[in-house]
Amino acid sequence: MNKPLRRVSAFCLALVLVLMVWATWIQGAKASDYREDPHNPRVNIAKYSAPLGNILVDGQPITGSAATSSSLTYKRTYKDGPLYAPVTGFSSQIFGSTQLESLYGDLLGGSDSRLQNPADTLLHERPKGGDVATTIDAKVQKAGYEALGDKTGAAIALDPATGRILGMVSTPSYDPGKFAGSSTADQKAWQSLTNDAGQPNLNRALRQPLPPGSTFKLVVAAAALENGLYSSVDQPTTSPDPYTLPNTRTQLTNESASAPCENATIRTALQYSCNTVFAKMAVDLGKDKVRAQAEKFGFNDATMDVPVRATKSVYPKDMDQAQTALSGIGQFDDQATPLQMAMVASAIANGGDLKAPQLVDKLTDGGGNTVQQNDPKTYRTAMSSRTAAQLRSAMETVVDKGTGSNAKIDGVTVGGKTGTAQHGVDNSGTPYAWFVSYADDGKGHQVAVAVMVEDGHAARNEVSGNGLAAPIAKAMMQAALS
Repeated sequence: MNKPLRRVSAFCLALVLVLMVWATWIQGAKASDYREDPHNPRVNIAKYSAPLGNILVDGQPITGSAATSSSLTYKRTYKDGPLYAPVTGFSSQIFGSTQLESLYGDLLGGSDSRLQNPADTLLHERPKGGDVATTIDAKVQKAGYEALGDKTGAAIALDPATGRILGMVSTPSYDPGKFAGSSTADQKAWQSLTNDAGQPNLNRALRQPLPPGSTFKLVVAAAALENGLYSSVDQPTTSPDPYTLPNTRTQLTNESASAPCENATIRTALQYSCNTVFAKMAVDLGKDKVRAQAEKFGFNDATMDVPVRATKSVYPKDMDQAQTALSGIGQFDDQATPLQMAMVASAIANGGDLKAPQLVDKLTDGGGNTVQQNDPKTYRTAMSSRTAAQLRSAMETVVDKGTGSNAKIDGVTVGGKTGTAQHGVDNSGTPYAWFVSYADDGKGHQVAVAVMVEDGHAARNEVSGNGLAAPIAKAMMQAALS
């Protein structure tokens, strides 16, 4: 064979070898990637070829599957879709999936390896989809949803002893069943949802951080007690009224000129929500100590999974003393989700032991056998049991004699803290109303709740944590303890 032919032959052989290696790599190493690629139509065809497993509340399905006439044989259905949308997310034949529908898509669709048995493997059959049992209490969820009504906001309830999320509500909400299929009507429903200025598909309980206002004073109070700045909630503080912000001529005042805020104790300062006391307290502690305490509650944690990822709540780092003072009353650049503030109340209620919040109790296969059980876990020790007891006592005063009276429940011990956070340039927008609380029935049952109302359709001078948010918290606490 002459030299040119040998070169051509060698080149062709090399091409064949490259092709064989490429084909082997595609069919072997990359096969699972292509199988799971959402742009591969076979993925959706396989996923919707049989009924999906279900998401459960109180052991009952709040999802289902309905037969269609398309190549995607089944589509997802939802029971009480708007009520549970913040919990389930959505599963759409066209627009993908979110939240629990997305995180447990393999289990619900039957492709999770934990569902495989030898017979399925041998016959190359897809197992029946498994179920996701949530920690949600239907009574608590419904109470929060109905109490929020047409307000824009969110509410979340936790079991302090376990971290179980008993209710997670966000309004306005949406019906995920309206765009679960692939019809023209489904596409129009999706377009309407995404164009809605009210952002119904935003889970405000987990993913809407806003200034927490005076509810953040609980964090500052915990820092003061933990760091020995004050020995108890009944020791007088060093707090002028009004308080001039450090290195400025700006005077910080209190909501009520008649409130006994000058040199008030922490108990009295929480009862009357004295800005001057906690602004001065934050400066006396220093930003680093306040931030350390905030982070024990979960602030600045960008990996908060319940298992749905929650947006990070922020206590800022780079502040001067005047900014530190404002941060001490939940303003400046403080940002908190309702989940975060519920965690603050939960840690106080549970003696300082903060349990990791969790939305899923267990995962089961198609036959109801447990494949994963989620047991309670401690997130962090947020404070000493003594500090927690002191704060509970002061929060109970807030409800019994102070700004949180609308949260009272007969025969139940309730502690709370109101908050009204400034909104807009120079507080030009309607303020946000907050309420964080816990309730204890004295029989071993507790619940911690945080409520945030962005827009309660109330006149500006009528916006308050006690007026708008406390009744919502009360409804959820009553449902949890009923």
